[in-house]
Amino acid sequence: MSTAAMTPPAASPSDDSSGRFLLDPYVGWAQGEGIPIHEEFGFDLLALETGPWERYDARGCFAHTLGRGDFMSNYVLEIEPTRSTAPVHHLYEAFFYVLTGYGSATVWLPDGTERTFEWGPKALFAIPLNCTYRIMNASGREPARLSCTNDAPLLLNVFHDPAFVFGSDARFPDRVGTVERFAGEGEHSVYNQGSATVQNVWETNFVHDLTSFTLYEFEGRGKGSLNVNFVLADGTMHAHVSQMPVGRYKKAHRHAAGTHVHAVDGEGFSLLWYEGDSEFRRFPWRHGFMYSPPFWMFHQHFNTGPAPARYLACSLGSRKYPFLALRRKSAEGSGAVSVSQGGRQIEYEDQDPRVHRMFLEALRETGVESRMGDAFDEPAILALSGESLTGVIRTPRSVGPAV
Repeated sequence: MSTAAMTPPAASPSDDSSGRFLLDPYVGWAQGEGIPIHEEFGFDLLALETGPWERYDARGCFAHTLGRGDFMSNYVLEIEPTRSTAPVHHLYEAFFYVLTGYGSATVWLPDGTERTFEWGPKALFAIPLNCTYRIMNASGREPARLSCTNDAPLLLNVFHDPAFVFGSDARFPDRVGTVERFAGEGEHSVYNQGSATVQNVWETNFVHDLTSFTLYEFEGRGKGSLNVNFVLADGTMHAHVSQMPVGRYKKAHRHAAGTHVHAVDGEGFSLLWYEGDSEFRRFPWRHGFMYSPPFWMFHQHFNTGPAPARYLACSLGSRKYPFLALRRKSAEGSGAVSVSQGGRQIEYEDQDPRVHRMFLEALRETGVESRMGDAFDEPAILALSGESLTGVIRTPRSVGPAV
């Protein structure tokens, strides 16, 4: 066969290529839903403008954080008094965190039975994959508002067919779990025993109240730190709740994009920066505030209030199904390994002195006493001159490939 016979005919360039390439089907779908789309570093979800959402027969808006990455997203669902949403089902996973209100949810299971459970403020629940569900506001006076963190971008960009994602009749009975899991019961497991990063995991579909749920020691992120990981509805998405004691804060760390961090209770702030930055980005938080640290951006959480502070983090890659290589490393405990040892965490002794100085100044305003004197020479840090608190943010040199 001749070379000429194997060569395809030259293609004529098209002058009508607009809209054919570099597509983002998820964004196209979101724009077509007809509700407000908010884009910012972070949000007060309680204050966001919502609009009528035909799909849910309720009100809603998209809360697109700048650090949401490629796979994760968030929308707010607002249900007016005594109203219920329309029944919906979808192939993406969704975690609902109740911002305000009281109500119930009904889920129709693959075997034809249904489960109904009641929820209140600061509850967390997941709908088993592709099950039809309806959410009702039980109040006759106040709207209910829920934050929904989901992996819709992953599914809509893979299939780029909303009719399939919202119309498939595929069933996943193994995702449902026992009847008790819709009542908040579940199974507690522990792994990595004997290490500094023992992982406590609770498998369920529903958590009544994140403010009172039992947490466990997680000293790898800082003295007095508490934590529990959730596997909800046997899903690939991850959630965990962490708590900071009074007068203390977490160690800085970094990871992949897409982790949506919700402040649950308490008050404080987060600092964020990239390696090589000279200025910090500061994000204040209280209940209702949510943001996503962008990919590989260091971030650090501070409790400046008079009570312990909890937050909820939702991301892709559960402790059961890590999905991403970076998430698997986190599940194995590498997320609490120092940057100087090839990990992702900055130890207290390695952090920039400006960090603790800002914390002490914030405590001065709230009247709370620091309990970090075991890790820092606080009088010396307060005595530092202004000139010594400028320049590139101090970060330890990373050794080996980061994991």
